[in-house]
Amino acid sequence: MARFGQEFTVDGEVVRGPGTTAVAVREHPGIDGAGHVDLGFVLRLGRADAPVVWDCSAGLGKTEEEKLDNAVRMWATTTAAALVELRERRGEYADHADHAELPGWHAVQGPAAVFGFGNERLAGWLAEHRVLPALAPALLPDLAGRQLNGVKLFLGGKSGDDVAEVRVNGEVSEAASAALRALDWPRGERLCWARLFVLLTAPDTAVVTTAPTGAAAPVTVRPRALAAARARGLFARWRQARRADR
Repeated sequence: MARFGQEFTVDGEVVRGPGTTAVAVREHPGIDGAGHVDLGFVLRLGRADAPVVWDCSAGLGKTEEEKLDNAVRMWATTTAAALVELRERRGEYADHADHAELPGWHAVQGPAAVFGFGNERLAGWLAEHRVLPALAPALLPDLAGRQLNGVKLFLGGKSGDDVAEVRVNGEVSEAASAALRALDWPRGERLCWARLFVLLTAPDTAVVTTAPTGAAAPVTVRPRALAAARARGLFARWRQARRADR
């Protein structure tokens, strides 16, 4: 979390951060392979009614430690970036989008992590296209009844063997996943994937008021260069892990 200027310290089963924030860690249930972990970002530690944004992540590597380290880095690049931006609202770590993209919701989208072979094509497509509006009709029914929703998008694979999955608060949305698969993102001959995470807040939700006093109001920004740089860094680490496995 230091990449975001955040100081976190281990305290028992949680890692405490600034103010009332914390990160909880647990093993991912139902997964046989190593390198999977569940990470929960707590916005108001100590309050039973406060939301915890859970997200699972997986990483590649030669050892279990390397796999878990890469899984946490993947989570930090995509999910944690959106969570920190939600709290600080500086337009520095993630994009803000108003209700025009998803009616009735304010969206905070972290950078896309694109990894695999020929990842430049998929990264370029994501930089030029706003995926959320295309998913809106299928996604909106899954958002009812909550003030804060975490939406994870995973897409990629290769031509003839692609994958597209949308999870809303950890649960697969079949309709949104089908809508994501129907989009014209590039499918190559070799494996390549992308991971994105979006936070959706309802108007006037109390969650947003956790920002520090004097923080700027949300603005519409698109730090594409930052996202691309992080994607390239993740691909480099992925390629090093692949070479180490050979």
